[in-house]
Amino acid sequence: MNKTVLIYSSHNCCHYIHNDRIVQRALGGWSNKRILFLPISEGVHADGDESSSQHFGFSKFSWFFDKYKNYGLEVIPFYFSSHLKRSDVDHLIYLLSTSEVALLGGGQSSLGMERYRWMGQHFYNDPGLFDRLFFERQINGLYTVGFSAGADQLCEYLVAAAYTFLEDPGGFGLAKDVMVTLHFEPGREGDVQHIAQRFGNCLVFGLPNDSGLAVAQGWLDSGNMYQVIEFIIDETWDIPREQFHIKTRQGVLIEHSYSDGRHWAFNGGDHIIRIIDPQTGSQRAWMYLGGHFIDYWTQQESGYSSIEEIFANH
Repeated sequence: MNKTVLIYSSHNCCHYIHNDRIVQRALGGWSNKRILFLPISEGVHADGDESSSQHFGFSKFSWFFDKYKNYGLEVIPFYFSSHLKRSDVDHLIYLLSTSEVALLGGGQSSLGMERYRWMGQHFYNDPGLFDRLFFERQINGLYTVGFSAGADQLCEYLVAAAYTFLEDPGGFGLAKDVMVTLHFEPGREGDVQHIAQRFGNCLVFGLPNDSGLAVAQGWLDSGNMYQVIEFIIDETWDIPREQFHIKTRQGVLIEHSYSDGRHWAFNGGDHIIRIIDPQTGSQRAWMYLGGHFIDYWTQQESGYSSIEEIFANH
């Protein structure tokens, strides 16, 4: 099943996520082998410089991507500026519409959303333009990746909305009805539970370094939406002096809190399969754990033996 979204939390460029899940996806592209890197959410420097933080944000990844140039990997960063021209944003739209991989970088989630909507409004009188462009990527099978602020933005709502009023709390929603808190570690279970209770329609996860969610979603013949979430645990960043930051190497799993206060911890290779009725918003979900399909709500064996069987019955 073709994953179109990757949401992850990491300390640095851990090999499994960045090579296997990002670079190889780009290198396997049919029309190009391009990663469009978007550090648009990085903040403004104290002296008013809009670009230095964005360039620094890209530099944290470029050293890793440079190793793949000889394999044909093309990496293009796009830097936001309040002095952009219409032609600059036209080119961004072309890159966003065609690049095999788009990677939304770190920074401030709300600031990044404001900038995307400003570009749409200022140049096209359409503040929702980039929301639709990201959805079109998903429909066309292109791969959109979010790290840090970018991970937050690809979710249904920005996690800050659980703690403070946001005039526009929505993310791009490519991972429908999903929210994440990043850099999770033991002792922060209450954060995950708080978000889950505030947004009862969403599946809420605490992602430790280094871990992620790979998401496939689409439509069934019945008219229902399906969503398959694969859980990723990465333990490949092995520099001894940095081990404190890599919580997955310490056995920390992906934390999940139900809206009713129960919790679960997901390991690499686990899945959630979800069916959403677009008319009523009602949902059914199952967990795939160690070869067994478990009903999400009852936590009991479901009787299903495959994802295809679940789809066929819904």
